[in-house]
Amino acid sequence: MSEEFPETPETEETEPVKQRKNGLYPGVSDELAASMQSGWADTELNGLEPIAQAGHTADRRAALSARFPGERLVIPAGRLKTRSNDTEYAFRASTEYAYLTGDQTQDGVLVLEPTDDGHEATVYLLPRSNRENGEFWLDGQGELWVGRRHSLTEAEQLLGIPAKDVRELPAALAEATGPVRNVRGHDAGIEAALTDKVTAERDEELRVCLSEARLVKDAFEVAELTKACDITARGFEDVVKVLDKAEATSERYIEGTFFLRARIEGNDIGYGSICAAGPHATTLHWVRNDGAVRAGELLLLDAGVETNDLYTADVTRTLPISGTFTPLQRKIYDAVYEAQEAGIAAVKPGAGFRDFHDAAQRVLTEKLVEWGLLGDLSVEKVLELGLQRRWTLHGTGHMLGMDVHDCAAARTEAYVNGTLAPGVCLTVEPGLYFQADDLTVPEEYRGIGVRIEDDILVTEDGNRNLSDKLPRQADEVEAWMARLKG
Repeated sequence: MSEEFPETPETEETEPVKQRKNGLYPGVSDELAASMQSGWADTELNGLEPIAQAGHTADRRAALSARFPGERLVIPAGRLKTRSNDTEYAFRASTEYAYLTGDQTQDGVLVLEPTDDGHEATVYLLPRSNRENGEFWLDGQGELWVGRRHSLTEAEQLLGIPAKDVRELPAALAEATGPVRNVRGHDAGIEAALTDKVTAERDEELRVCLSEARLVKDAFEVAELTKACDITARGFEDVVKVLDKAEATSERYIEGTFFLRARIEGNDIGYGSICAAGPHATTLHWVRNDGAVRAGELLLLDAGVETNDLYTADVTRTLPISGTFTPLQRKIYDAVYEAQEAGIAAVKPGAGFRDFHDAAQRVLTEKLVEWGLLGDLSVEKVLELGLQRRWTLHGTGHMLGMDVHDCAAARTEAYVNGTLAPGVCLTVEPGLYFQADDLTVPEEYRGIGVRIEDDILVTEDGNRNLSDKLPRQADEVEAWMARLKG
């Protein structure tokens, strides 16, 4: 990657760019500066159509406005984060900001200014790079280095929100009066400008409100989650087709194969892919993905594609690497499948969020008792004491959306103690995990981990499995794998 850019000429508008210690160019001649100021075509884009979700983001802002009348609301996108020295992680806008604007650009800030009848929204963004002072080619974030940005006028057309220069915002916020709330943790500069105007408690109320607003998805969001699941299914198919190559290399071949699909058809993976072969399947968040892939063992693949509008799938399948389950693998797999079926059946309007978890856990507990792994204890006693958790470990699901664990800041009474309604999207993902060093189970169980996970939308009359393009029943899994392997 190119590494040289010299110092920006100092002007009233621009601070000099910090020159790299070992840069090859000591400065810019007057002649070069003059050359770089001219000879560029006008690239302004005119007549742009609003983004697909502009109407939905307007509705979301209106709902937020009604919740906090008379208060200034500040929602930042966030800034670049350093990965190493002068390289940055790929930018991902904060969920709250993207949810309310549809924009994904770094340094953006949405401000809702209170009015007599609600709020006036303004999105503050970085404008096009300045060509007069050389910013566009001398600054490390100039457009010749990192690519063209939309002009403020273009952004207004796309987002349906008035746009202003974000560099003017800190000073404006510092002078602001009246009650203010800010979504914290994304932009230190904005937080510094508001330090004497906000409280942690009030800011947390804003974050909680935005988290709970996402509990019920609108039509745009449902379409995006469906798209994410469809792309994810194709990514799983890609993996099955190259399992022989993974056996010759490692779990990383699986990781890379799925990532390719995510980048071709979506924005990214929605979270670190879990490509857990053999005993690694018993580690819930195995993301090292550096282990061997061996015929005769199972592959637990937990992965999801994030769409270009930042909605992610979250799907798990446990696959026999050779294409066929052994009798013991199938017994354990069938138990998890039966538990998932019970969990999915419990997802419906009016049900408690905990109901699907309880239904799945009961089935798994019945199997563990039936297999003699809990002595002579009854199913009810095991559930009362939670002893099944040695092998079931985690909750049976979570909300899903722009974050893989969406709505995480919601109040307990609105989330795990809440009631399901049409538009809620959640995962149902029971599992059984027998650790390789667990002396309480027969030796042949040790090192086997099975999880099956699907993305379930609550509908008016029950539910819809958004990820049902991937088979779940054992015979269907084997037939699907055989077909893909040819």
